[in-house]
Amino acid sequence: MLAIPVMLVMVSIESALTWKTGLQAADAAYDRSLLGAIKAIDSNVSTETGLSVELPYRMLEFFELTASGQVYFRVSTEDGLVEIGNAGLPLPERGLKLGVPQFIDAEYFGEPVRVGALSRELDPDKPGRRLVIQVAESTTSRNAFSRGLLLQAIGRDALNVVVVTVTLALLIGWALQPLERLRREVAARSSDDLSPVDEAEVPADAAPLVRAINHHLERQRELIESRRRFVDDASHQIRTPLATLSTQVGYALREQDAGRVREALVALKSQIDDTVRRTNQMLALARADTAVEQLSAVELNALAERCTRETWASARELGIDLGFEPAGTAVHVRGNEGQLREALLNLLHNSLRYTPARGQVTVQVLRDGACACLRVVDDGPGIPARERLRAGERFFRGSNVDKPGSGLGLAIVRAVAQRHQGSMEVAAAQVALDGSEKGAAVTLKLPMHQAND
Repeated sequence: MLAIPVMLVMVSIESALTWKTGLQAADAAYDRSLLGAIKAIDSNVSTETGLSVELPYRMLEFFELTASGQVYFRVSTEDGLVEIGNAGLPLPERGLKLGVPQFIDAEYFGEPVRVGALSRELDPDKPGRRLVIQVAESTTSRNAFSRGLLLQAIGRDALNVVVVTVTLALLIGWALQPLERLRREVAARSSDDLSPVDEAEVPADAAPLVRAINHHLERQRELIESRRRFVDDASHQIRTPLATLSTQVGYALREQDAGRVREALVALKSQIDDTVRRTNQMLALARADTAVEQLSAVELNALAERCTRETWASARELGIDLGFEPAGTAVHVRGNEGQLREALLNLLHNSLRYTPARGQVTVQVLRDGACACLRVVDDGPGIPARERLRAGERFFRGSNVDKPGSGLGLAIVRAVAQRHQGSMEVAAAQVALDGSEKGAAVTLKLPMHQAND
């Protein structure tokens, strides 16, 4: 856990600060003792018959006892001509200010000592000569005090680290219990169980993770469902044509008349063409449902014109007037051009299939607010109003058509629209004054896109 190294670093920093603070506190306490000793010696200095000191030996003995080490003193003139006590006690490098006590760490005969020094006028009536009083003590006691303070702080911090670590371990273990239950639940599931995980059984902090898992499970469920539908669709759409093809081949093999054999072969080719188209439609629908989108800016006028030109030959064979009405300006959407082309070609195929000879089919590109629209309008039988909500369902065919078909064309269009965050709308091409309807107008509505985005 990251918390433990962080706590150890903080304990190290605190220990260093504690050692520094302990030394400062010890210096302050011992410096007051040194200053008291200096003042006691100063009160016993006499200058009447030269420089003399009547030492308070009991005070010095007591001071040595409390200092737990050797105590040194020195009384001298500033010029060093007269000196009493321990010679050579070090002075501050910056010199002494009159009447201001100063304290330094130094060495005296190889022993670390704390030295206090005070300078004053030797004779207040005759200024100019100064007296220097120094008292020094061993730092053994001071260092022992600081070490004791540091050890206490380290012990206290170590105890805190242990308590916090144990508490964190217990809290984390308790907090992770719901996640452990979740792990056991997921591990015990069967391979085909993609039901969502219950968010109420996990801590609030883990709820976003569970929602992400559920979203992933839902996407996997949809993918598996789409594959299952594809298999079902394939078996449904291919089984019957294959059985028909087998029957027609058997008939052709048994028939002796060349004319009838040719009729069988023509029917066979027609059935094969229809089977190929149904297979292509199912593959297109599968791609629209599950393909990874490669999005780019698509200009709908150009796309619709290309699809219309591709379909003109079929329209002429059927005797249908196929027209194209572009938008006045360029209309861009962001999408997969291949899927949009597939959707529009399916709309055109449906319209040409059900529009009677000498009828009209028109491809339109237009704007509708913030949406771009691809619309195919025909004057065929259309889709009854009561059935339009079902338009786009797989294998759904209007009740007013009698021509064979797969019922997948509009399903492909709707799937492509949904993949592009759009929609498919079905309406009548014309509505008479008496309320009767004629033809169909199917619109693929998509979000507009600025080409320079």
